[in-house]
Amino acid sequence: MIGMTEVLLAVGTRKGLFIGRRRDGGAWQFDESPYFNAQAVYSVAIDTRTATPRLLVGGDSAHWGPSVFHSDDLGRSWTEPARPAVKFPKETGASLERVWQLHPAAAEPDVVYAGTEPAALYRSEDRGETFELVRPLWEHPTRSKWMPGGGGEGLHTVLTDTRDPKAVTVAVSTAGVFRTLDGGATWSPSNSGVSAVFLPDPNPEFGQCVHKVARDSANPDRLYLQNHWGVYRSDDAGAHWTDIGEGLPSTFGFTAAAHPHRGDTAYVFPINADADRVPADHRCRVYRTADAGKSWEPLSAGLPQEDHYGTVLRDAMCTDDADPAGVYFGNRNGEVFASADDGDSWQQLASHLPDVLCVRAAVVG
Repeated sequence: MIGMTEVLLAVGTRKGLFIGRRRDGGAWQFDESPYFNAQAVYSVAIDTRTATPRLLVGGDSAHWGPSVFHSDDLGRSWTEPARPAVKFPKETGASLERVWQLHPAAAEPDVVYAGTEPAALYRSEDRGETFELVRPLWEHPTRSKWMPGGGGEGLHTVLTDTRDPKAVTVAVSTAGVFRTLDGGATWSPSNSGVSAVFLPDPNPEFGQCVHKVARDSANPDRLYLQNHWGVYRSDDAGAHWTDIGEGLPSTFGFTAAAHPHRGDTAYVFPINADADRVPADHRCRVYRTADAGKSWEPLSAGLPQEDHYGTVLRDAMCTDDADPAGVYFGNRNGEVFASADDGDSWQQLASHLPDVLCVRAAVVG
């Protein structure tokens, strides 16, 4: 990161948003107090597609309900639309519970997608100030059979493709992966090869409890998937999946992230089991593959070496776009860790925060 003007780290917690800044490779400095105090921040996006970066936050007030906020001065001030940015149309009979995901589209400069609970996809064409429901997915013929996961029925992953703005991939807990190739007019389940061990038929067309999906930086058709039991790779944009969990201490987990520049390289954080949601073997370790899942390497230099119980949630790990890459994760112990060398070594940036729900980082200047 040496020479970079500023790297921004946004940490969404159950009681507010914490922002860290690192200038010219120096020490991390966190703003004095959390933004959105007492609000649960389930989603953050750092939109660097234009000269002025925009931060987007999905906050959830216990009193006022969920909302989407934005900042054009790197988090120093925030704007909330006069009318709710994300709202279910009255005729749907649904009410917004939270915004699980905010995703700036890869090939359309002003487009931002939002994933929500109840599981729905919204599209914005004004950089996240107003959103419209993507009705064909909301009205998908399989929807009546979608079941909520342990954390609710959330659309928690959105992936867009730099090569084709009409290609969008989403993941829903617990409906699985769905893809559109026509800009959202039609959607197809894309779960072939992904197991649902908790169902009578372990290989259904849909109904998998997908926890997170990440796209390879060098091969856009290569995806990495962390499932409710199982780690998978697709080499055809999600049409088919192959198990790549061998070599991990557990194939249960929540998060998956890809290296921003190095192909075939991805990160997961194994959890003991669905009935024992603590780090695998009670050890704080990130696992990295550098060969698209053929092998896995534990990364623990600088991480706690004693018994550890900090669970990393699905959006609580990320990479930035620096070179070498920054890798970050936060856990439910309220700890935040960062690596400035692709994950080879780590330092603790924060402790005793509220539960960490999401982490995002980017070079912003």
